[in-house]
Amino acid sequence: MATRKRDYYEVLGVERGANADDIRKSYRKLARQFHPDVNKSSGAEAKFKEVNEAYEVLSDENKRAAYDRFGHAGVDGTTGTGGFTGDFGGFGNITDIFEEFFGFGGQRAGSRRTPRRGADLRYDMSISFEEAAFGVEREIEVARFETCTRCNGRGAEPGTTPIRCNTCNGTGEVRRVQQSILGSFVNVTTCPTCRGEGETISIPCSQCRGQKRVRVVRRLTVKVPPGVDSGTQIRLTNEGELGEYGGPVGNLYVVLDVKPHQYFRRREDDIVLEVQVNVAQAALGDEIVVPTLDGDEKISLPAGTQTGRVVSIKGKGIPHLRRPGRGDQLVVVQVSIPTQLTAEQRELFAKLAKTLGKEVIPQSEKGFIDKLKDLFTV
Repeated sequence: MATRKRDYYEVLGVERGANADDIRKSYRKLARQFHPDVNKSSGAEAKFKEVNEAYEVLSDENKRAAYDRFGHAGVDGTTGTGGFTGDFGGFGNITDIFEEFFGFGGQRAGSRRTPRRGADLRYDMSISFEEAAFGVEREIEVARFETCTRCNGRGAEPGTTPIRCNTCNGTGEVRRVQQSILGSFVNVTTCPTCRGEGETISIPCSQCRGQKRVRVVRRLTVKVPPGVDSGTQIRLTNEGELGEYGGPVGNLYVVLDVKPHQYFRRREDDIVLEVQVNVAQAALGDEIVVPTLDGDEKISLPAGTQTGRVVSIKGKGIPHLRRPGRGDQLVVVQVSIPTQLTAEQRELFAKLAKTLGKEVIPQSEKGFIDKLKDLFTV
């Protein structure tokens, strides 16, 4: 009695309306799970064949349409029942299957010698607060590989020529036919003699020792624009590692670290500066001089200035990185209470205290700590 075939959609675990990508993903998962070379349990090989049969139909638009209309009767005789047809829809052929799942069997001759882009390099640069604000031009030294100038990247001593590898006949790869329960397949590996180069060097270059490249230290100029901050990256195109087999050169990324300032703090593009004034200046008001990135600046404190008051100096902050203009400088006032008084000062404070009274008034609005949190929250 013939075994009744299961529904192909059920075999792959997908809905009847599944798209090609869903079918392909499900097939890959199941094929890996039940492949006999991976799964040694009883029935794995039969499951593997069933999954491949279902995929062969559902991955083909015409076969799938016939199956949806007539069921198994619509595709009987067109499927590779019990084996492989050699065509796997999105994979191409059986060697592509092995390459996709197990990393062998699908490499084409010469593929290991295709152009490869060079690696990107990173250089960490430390700059001052002022240099970050106004920009700076620096020279740096970077070590990288470059084409050997003595042999022009051939690897052989000038006057000699590399010879074709006898092991791989110049392809850079070795192909071996292996047998399995599924039949024969081709295993492609990098040639052990020439390491994928396709040629061997009898007399290596005395400068690069046959490596075709040498490590060189280059001096490069880095232009840091105004307004950068810690973590900003500056890309120097084509200043990275040399590409392989004619591939493009990588890039160099300069990553900036801004040193903290003695008294300036940065909040986005604003500069925050804390200053202390005495109780007389705060009570009566005063004009004080504060430092900025552009030099000293005079600001006015109104009478009755409280701790935490912020005085803004427009346009004295950090230049905007990608647009014109600058941030502001925010001067945060702290009223300093003296801890050591002369006899005369104590007498004067005592007289003042009598005029001010001793009434304690609860604070109803935001306190000083809350105001500082609001100020420094980015």
